[in-house]
Amino acid sequence: MPSNSSKTACKRRIILNSKECIDTVLQPLTKYIEIPINGSLTTKDLFNTIIGMSVKNLSVHSASSSYQNTPCETSVRYHLKKLNLEELTTINEKILTYSLRNFLKPGRRYRFAIDFTDDPYYGNIDDSNKDHIIRSKAKKSTNSFYSYISLYIIDKRQRFTISVLPVSNKIRKEEYLDYFISLIDQMGLGIEVLCLDREFYSREVFDFLQCCRIPHIIPVVEKGSKIKEIVKGRKQRFADYGMNLYGRNIPLRISVDVKYLMGKRGHNGCENLAFVVYGIKWTHRKISNVYRTRFAIESSYRMRNIVKPKTSTKDVTVRYFYALISFLMKNAWLYLQKKHFTVIKQGPPVVEEDSFRFDMFIILVEEWIRNKLKVRTYVECIR
Repeated sequence: MPSNSSKTACKRRIILNSKECIDTVLQPLTKYIEIPINGSLTTKDLFNTIIGMSVKNLSVHSASSSYQNTPCETSVRYHLKKLNLEELTTINEKILTYSLRNFLKPGRRYRFAIDFTDDPYYGNIDDSNKDHIIRSKAKKSTNSFYSYISLYIIDKRQRFTISVLPVSNKIRKEEYLDYFISLIDQMGLGIEVLCLDREFYSREVFDFLQCCRIPHIIPVVEKGSKIKEIVKGRKQRFADYGMNLYGRNIPLRISVDVKYLMGKRGHNGCENLAFVVYGIKWTHRKISNVYRTRFAIESSYRMRNIVKPKTSTKDVTVRYFYALISFLMKNAWLYLQKKHFTVIKQGPPVVEEDSFRFDMFIILVEEWIRNKLKVRTYVECIR
């Protein structure tokens, strides 16, 4: 006779392990970066060491002291010097978007942000690095920095770093913009709007973007009595303003959004948010709200600093390689989050971000590194 007991359906258990996490980081590195090495050491061994430095914020010296199965410190430094800056800048977007390309839909228009991030530098400046040392106001006890400019998607459900370049004193901002715009076009993507920081508020940048017909939002820098007069007021409004470039007028459309603070951040009264806008027909509030999403790029910088290998080298190429690793770590986490933690339901996809946070990703990668490189459990004594 058939049993009356109810049959319980077993749900298949799906897990994300440390091997998949480390592979998401390693695969683009091993695919696109070739370092000629003789002997038993492989490029993959070298990358494992660098990733181990990344998740623990270690230097080359600290990594060789912390793990047993790492190449010696001299060997790591020797092989890292074989990296070529020009080659890295050429393939940087391939490395960063290796896993993400399935999520980016060709033909679709995205919202992008471009911004600078600075790494403090405390060493000497000579002919080898003077073109890449950026002087700025003091931060973390120095006013010398290695700076990087990044292209970032700020759509609500697509927040990825697409490309990162080292900043040089010899390259103008318009040249970086031209590179990124060309890259977006090569990837088959469109630009709904480009959000730029105040650092891009200049005649040359406005002229370049208008000539390329790129929709953009840039906050107004209040310099001069006329522009200050435009920003003042208690009503939302548009205003026209002109800049002179080599005897030619550049017309600017300024949107002023007015928000009442009502005690926010300890202030009352109204706050005027003024932006130079081009190529968009949005309300004042939508313009300010969309620009506010640009600050997602700031959170990506904070995450990137968590997994940045330590170094005091003045070598521009090595520092740039470490920067790429840190941005790649963040992108790899976002890829795994979207792949494994997206809720399938009607309407737009929703990612359960709390189910797999960045610190958990770091723990899984670190655990694989610990097993692979073998953490030292002893220290040789002098006596």
